[in-house]
Amino acid sequence: MPNTNITIHPRAIVHPHAKIGEGTTIGADAIVDEFVQIGDRCEIRARAIITGHTQIGHDNQIGYGAIIGSEPQDISYQGEVSFVEIGDRNILREYVTVNRGTKEGSKTRIGNDNLLLTGAHVAHNCQVSDRVVLVNNVLLAGYVEVANNAFMGGDSVVHQFTRIGAYAMVRGQTRLSVDVPPYCMAVDTNMLLGLNRLGLRRNGFSPERRRAILNAYKVVYLSNRNRSQALEFLSTTPEFSNNPDIQLFCEFIKSSRRGICKHYERGTSCIEDD
Repeated sequence: MPNTNITIHPRAIVHPHAKIGEGTTIGADAIVDEFVQIGDRCEIRARAIITGHTQIGHDNQIGYGAIIGSEPQDISYQGEVSFVEIGDRNILREYVTVNRGTKEGSKTRIGNDNLLLTGAHVAHNCQVSDRVVLVNNVLLAGYVEVANNAFMGGDSVVHQFTRIGAYAMVRGQTRLSVDVPPYCMAVDTNMLLGLNRLGLRRNGFSPERRRAILNAYKVVYLSNRNRSQALEFLSTTPEFSNNPDIQLFCEFIKSSRRGICKHYERGTSCIEDD
């Protein structure tokens, strides 16, 4: 560990081979193990544990009691060397847990500018992109993918290999075992209540963009076409086929391996024009 501007509490345990960036502070009773790399200006708060082959970028905050890089909760794991990779400017609050990958050389990845609140769990081989919010006690099982700007409400739980699309919102206590398409609001168990209208507005989507996405949603979910017919219509109608937002929506649905959420028939509040 180089002699740079690092502040380490006397009760912290930092392995001499750990790589710690300039301006980083490590709090009381925190543990940083041998193969850990931490970038510049990070704050590792008291009692946090960073272990395994974990690489953390710059300007991150790791909260009190968080555990980053621990073994996967997977009975097939036999001690293989695997990784956790965390980007820049993330906040992982109290008692967040992030497990490393299961297979040799695999990784769990968290991108940039994410906010993970108290008790959120990111299991082995998950891929969390950028500007994602996981509220308290969100549980992501292995191999879950969460795309840019998604928001997941408290106590929501996600089955392994499920995907959450860009700009999607998952309501608190929702249970998911199939994919949530981009821009949509997931509720209850594998159901959609239309679009994440508030999230789209907050992310700068103009009324015209939101209206186009809503029209595509209606083609897929509220017309009398089956799924393949709806996607064919969207891919061959110029109004939709030349729109990058609709292309993202369609490609996500086409590439789904677990299937996608259904429309909640009694719900209309999030499919009105706005």
